[in-house]
Amino acid sequence: MSEDRRGTATPRPGPSLAAAIDALAGVETLEVYGRVTAIRGLLVEVAGPIAAMRLGGRIDIAVGSTGAAAVPCEIIGFQGDRALAMPFGSLDGVRRGCPAYVREDTAGAIRPTPAWLGRTVDALGRPIDGLGPLPQGPVAYPLRADPPPAHARRRVGPPLDLGVRCINTFLTMCQGQRMGIFAGSGVGKSVLLSMLARYTTADAAVIGLVGERGREVQEFLQEDLGPAGLARSVVVVATSDEPVLMRRNAAYLALTLSEYFRDQGAQVLCMIDSITRFAMAQRDIGLAGGEPPTAKGYTPTVFSELPRLLERAGPGTGDGSISGLFTVLVEGDDHNEPVADAVRGILDGHIVMERRIAERGRYPAINVLRSVSRTMPRACDPAFLPTMRRARALLATYADMEELIRLGAYRAGSSPEVDEAVALMPDLEAFLGQSKEEATSIGEGYARLATIVGTG
Repeated sequence: MSEDRRGTATPRPGPSLAAAIDALAGVETLEVYGRVTAIRGLLVEVAGPIAAMRLGGRIDIAVGSTGAAAVPCEIIGFQGDRALAMPFGSLDGVRRGCPAYVREDTAGAIRPTPAWLGRTVDALGRPIDGLGPLPQGPVAYPLRADPPPAHARRRVGPPLDLGVRCINTFLTMCQGQRMGIFAGSGVGKSVLLSMLARYTTADAAVIGLVGERGREVQEFLQEDLGPAGLARSVVVVATSDEPVLMRRNAAYLALTLSEYFRDQGAQVLCMIDSITRFAMAQRDIGLAGGEPPTAKGYTPTVFSELPRLLERAGPGTGDGSISGLFTVLVEGDDHNEPVADAVRGILDGHIVMERRIAERGRYPAINVLRSVSRTMPRACDPAFLPTMRRARALLATYADMEELIRLGAYRAGSSPEVDEAVALMPDLEAFLGQSKEEATSIGEGYARLATIVGTG
């Protein structure tokens, strides 16, 4: 016994107590596990202590007699006394009776740092670029976070220079705004995203490639994005051959990384290609879990998860904000299909890319008249509003008479407005087109447009 400063006696551990503490330190921790009872396609049924499992939780299915290999899975639902899980990897080697160990939700959070810029990771935040391990930060960010409360968010900020003059002038985007890029396959979405990542004035860019073709990943990183664009970006990749959970998690991870940089006070440009593949992955998960299909087979959780994902972008509660550009792959060029219709109602504007414009050889193939930014005209400098409105009027006049002009049915001199639109259309088409090696600031774009339409 000894006395402390107040004179009271404090016990000291004796030899027997110290030995007991040492013995407890060597005791193995308790592992909770169930057993695989059935496999139906990609759905795994697990029996056992389901009270220890939770929706969205992780389990590891031991493979082989030694259990050295494990297949990570996520709990997506429950049915009776069984837990329903889907894998993050291949189910090769899994058999009935394999133990399924309940894990802490370590796979559901990441610990990013600024050193992640310039790196390429998979949907679980693991490096796949061969540049070594990623440094881990002190704060864990969950992959499935809630959006900031609406009453605490700031309003959108000043105009964001994206370097693409068609968007800068006609569809000016603000810091914290969310825009959709609606297009069919093969009309230049990936090239447009790479231009935005290279030329934006945002502090950092996060690019999520969801369900991308494996062949095109290196082309996008090395040729489209380039070293300069990659240096200020984090690229999240989940190719089309990966399990549906990986494709869904790639979108979650892209928003989580964006939230990290936003919390550091940065202006972040978050781009995901494509939201449609995220919706398809969520549909597959819902159907496997027993959800009823609705419009075009999409399950109800698809339309509940889309706003939860997209609302995470936007202004934060501090100085930073997330400006979002999300591509939507419209099936059969149908811009009214369910996912496109739902996303269009959530976002703050949409950019429509059309195949017929791409077939004419004009890139980016943006239809200005069908596109809209909901922050216009507040985002535009009032001095340039007359220029933008006059240019839109000329494009609309030409579009109304385009078929007659191409058929030769329109006679010059019949309408001064149409004659002017025909005369200026080559210059306007050249203005709307832009090579991927070219960048144009907002001011330069408006000055050039004013010269074309005669307001400068």
